[in-house]
Amino acid sequence: MFFKEIDFSKYTSIKVGQPTEVLIIEKDDEIPQDRYLIGAANNLLVSPNPPPLMMLSKDFAYIEEREMMLIIGAAMPTGRIVSYAKKHDIAGFEFCAKLPGTLGGMLAMNAGVKTYEIFNILHSIKIEGEWVNKEDIAFGYRFAKLNGVATAAKFKIKRGFDQTLLDSLLALRSNQPHDPSAGSAFKNPKDDHAGRLIEAVGLKGYTQGGMSWSKVHANFLVNLGGGTFEEAKYMIDLAKERVFKTFGIELKEEIKIL
Repeated sequence: MFFKEIDFSKYTSIKVGQPTEVLIIEKDDEIPQDRYLIGAANNLLVSPNPPPLMMLSKDFAYIEEREMMLIIGAAMPTGRIVSYAKKHDIAGFEFCAKLPGTLGGMLAMNAGVKTYEIFNILHSIKIEGEWVNKEDIAFGYRFAKLNGVATAAKFKIKRGFDQTLLDSLLALRSNQPHDPSAGSAFKNPKDDHAGRLIEAVGLKGYTQGGMSWSKVHANFLVNLGGGTFEEAKYMIDLAKERVFKTFGIELKEEIKIL
C-alpha cells in the first residue's frame, strides 16, 4: 500500500474538493478498518475535513470467467464491464452503461436504473477476504449493508447481451445535465420523484455561488464553475428544508457527503 495525493476538485464528478492524501490498497494488503473507502468518486461531495480515505488499486480491476461465473474486481469501471459483456454475449449488465464509476461503488449502494439493480443479478460478494452470498446481505433501494470492504463480486453467466435494451437505457441520459454533478442528489421517495419535489418548491435552476439545481433535471446539483463544499451543502440543506416544510417528506441523500 502507498499514499497518493488526489485533487478532488478534479477527481470527483462534481468537481468540488481539495488535494487530499489517500491510501492506495494493493493486492494482498490488509485492509485498514479506520479509513473510508472511495471508488471513482462519482457520487461524492468531499468536505474540507474528510475522514481518512483509501481506495483500491488497479490490482482490483479485473474480470474472470470461471465455472459459468463472472468474477469482477471491485475497482473495475462500469464501462469496461459493459464492453466485456457485449463482447462475450453476456446478459444482465446492459444497465451499467448508464451508471458511471466502478463495480465497488455500485455494490455499496445497490446502484441501478429504474427496475434494473446490481443486486438483481448478483450471486455473492467478496468482503474482507470472505465470499458472502447475496441472501446474507441486507439490501434495498439504493442501499446495501456490506459490513466491510468489497473487493470482488460473482455473477452467474447468462448469455444474450441485449443491444436494444442498452440503447434504450442510454437514451435516458438525454434528460440529464452535462455540467459536473454527483448524479442524483437524493433518493426518490416512495411513489414520488425527488426532482419533481425540488422543482415544486421553486428550486429548479436556483443558484448559490457556483452551485445550482439544474435547469435540465432538478435532482442534479451541478457545479457551474468554482462551486464550493459550503455552497453545495447549503443547496442540499435548503432543498431538504423546503420539501419537508411543503410536503412533509424527508429527502434522503443519494450523494455521499464526507
